[in-house]
Amino acid sequence: MRSLLFVPADSEKKLQRALGVGADVLILDLEDSVAPARKALARQIAADFIRDHRNTVAARLYVRVNALASGMTDDDLVAVMPAAPAGIMLPKATGGQDVTLLSVKLRVHEAECNLEDGTTRILPIVTETAAAVFAAGTYAGSSARLAGLTWGAEDLSAEIGARTARDERGRYTDVFALARATTLLAASAAAVPAVDTVFPAFRDENGFARECIEAERDGFTAKMAIHPAQVPVINAAFTPSAQAVAEARRVVSAFTEAGDTGVASLDGAMIDRPHLLRAERVIARAKLAGLDE
Repeated sequence: MRSLLFVPADSEKKLQRALGVGADVLILDLEDSVAPARKALARQIAADFIRDHRNTVAARLYVRVNALASGMTDDDLVAVMPAAPAGIMLPKATGGQDVTLLSVKLRVHEAECNLEDGTTRILPIVTETAAAVFAAGTYAGSSARLAGLTWGAEDLSAEIGARTARDERGRYTDVFALARATTLLAASAAAVPAVDTVFPAFRDENGFARECIEAERDGFTAKMAIHPAQVPVINAAFTPSAQAVAEARRVVSAFTEAGDTGVASLDGAMIDRPHLLRAERVIARAKLAGLDE
C-alpha cells in the first residue's frame, strides 16, 4: 500500500467519489470526522458500502473505529464486521496490548460472521498521546494482523498543549519530529510498513509533494491523505522509479553471482548485506505497485 485516503463514513457522496481516485486503501472514518449524533448512521453506511464494493474495487476497504477508551469500539465492530472489511484502523493506540486486545475482538467477530480467522488486518495510530510515543516499541509481536504503524500529530499537539505541530517553514517542531521518527523505528522493529501521517494543508501542493518525497527518502512506504487530490502525488512519490528498480536488480544480481557471502562487488565498489536488503525492498514495493512482474 502507498496511499490511504480518509473518507467520512457518514457521507455516501464522498464515499462514491473516493472510488475513482486511485487510492490503495480507503479508510472509512467513524471517528473524528463523524459527529456523535451521526455515529450510528455512519456505521450503517460504512457496512453497506463495504458489502457493495469489497469485491469490485482494487482499493482495500479499512474502517477507522473509535478509540478503545471511547466505549464505542464494540458498537463499531458489531456494525461493520459482518461486511468483512479488509482492516481496522485503531486510533489512539496506547501500545501493543491494544492491538492484542483488538485482535481478540476481531477473532470473535470473524468466527461469528463466518470469516476466515486472521483475515482482518490492524493499522494502529501510535503517537496520539504522550504515553503512546514511549510505548511505540511494544508493537513487535503484538499480533500477526499488524499491517503497519502510522502516527498522528493533531491529537498529540492537543494533549501536550502545543499551539502548532510545525514551525514557520512548515517543518515539524522537535517533539513531533521525534514522534515521526519513533514511528519509523517502531515499524522497522515490528517488521511492518511505516505509514506517514496526513498533510492537513491540502492546498499547499508544493509543500505536500516535498513532504511525500522526504518521507519516502526516510523509509516510509506509504502516506495517508485527507483529500482525493493528494492521492496521485502520494502514489507517484512512493512508487519506485524505473531507474531505482533497475539498480536494485543489479544489486541482487551481484549478490547472486557472488554466492554465499556477505559482500559483493558492483561497479568497482564493495556492497554488503544492507545494500541487498534495501534492493529487495525496492523490488518488493515495485511488485506491489504492479511494476515488476
